[in-house]
Amino acid sequence: MNATGFEPAPDQDPDTASDPGRIVLLTTSHRVAPGLLSWPAWQALHAADRVLCADGAHPQLPYLREAGIEVDETSPTAEELVGACAGGHTVVVVATGEGEPALTDGLARLAGSGRLRMPELELLPASYDLPGARLLDLVQVMDRIRNECPWSSQQTHKGLAKYGIEEAYELVEAIEEGDRDELREELGDVLLQVVFHARIAEEDPEAPFSVDDVAGGIVAKLIHRHPHVFGDERADTPEEVKAHWLRTKAIEKQRTSVTEGIPLGQPGLALAAKLASRVRTAGLDVPLPKTEGIGYELLALATRAEAEGVDPEAALRAAARAYRDAVRRVESEG
Repeated sequence: MNATGFEPAPDQDPDTASDPGRIVLLTTSHRVAPGLLSWPAWQALHAADRVLCADGAHPQLPYLREAGIEVDETSPTAEELVGACAGGHTVVVVATGEGEPALTDGLARLAGSGRLRMPELELLPASYDLPGARLLDLVQVMDRIRNECPWSSQQTHKGLAKYGIEEAYELVEAIEEGDRDELREELGDVLLQVVFHARIAEEDPEAPFSVDDVAGGIVAKLIHRHPHVFGDERADTPEEVKAHWLRTKAIEKQRTSVTEGIPLGQPGLALAAKLASRVRTAGLDVPLPKTEGIGYELLALATRAEAEGVDPEAALRAAARAYRDAVRRVESEG
């Protein structure tokens, strides 16, 4: 027996070796509160002959010991672990955040050598990430970047505004191009803008708020504006859903004009279409200005597109891409 309390793995005759035992590699998620383990994990821990953990500061250890489980803070080699299992013993290894790559690599090498009869090896997830759990990682990473990065620590809402516009356009382009990889990446870039702005907002001396406040606000809004999902209202068609949404929004905002809340800084065709949509939804009869000029002609086209269910911005971008392709064909032929 060595200083770590393990018998070295003996050379074995495969035909006469005793029960080689069982190794359970127990993994946990740092995104789930310590101590919240699955029932199979608790069963394995209580039934084990030994429970090992290489990290004495592992967040699970206090909860395991509180549950009456003795944990040895040690890091055996693959050979030592195989020896500890010999004779039908079960050893549970509480994995560290890295997942014990040195140990698993060593076990793989032993198994490949054919020298030993290997214990049964089981990977047992003790806790699982919930959907959205990786968002916690993004918040933590953003917090560290804000504190330690010379560039990020100096950014303001106004300074980042242009990036938000750029990322939104790149997202639209990825959607229109149908590139799934680009879509995933651009969604991440847009999400980064939200988390970055929320992190900056925490430092405001007058009215600070956090990403949790942002998420809480939109959750409350979504629940309130979907009474057909979370309440007693009923909506069987998309049109009824939209009617619910507009009615609830009107009560919330208490606007005196249908034009309130329309951002005038958006692209011109989108602005014209949004105005036309508000007018049509409100049932107002507002004739277009009779003034001549390209701007008014574009206004009439945007209004017509909206009435026909066409996004004029998307239609113009599609036409522009076709024009770009035609330019490239002429260039290549020349």
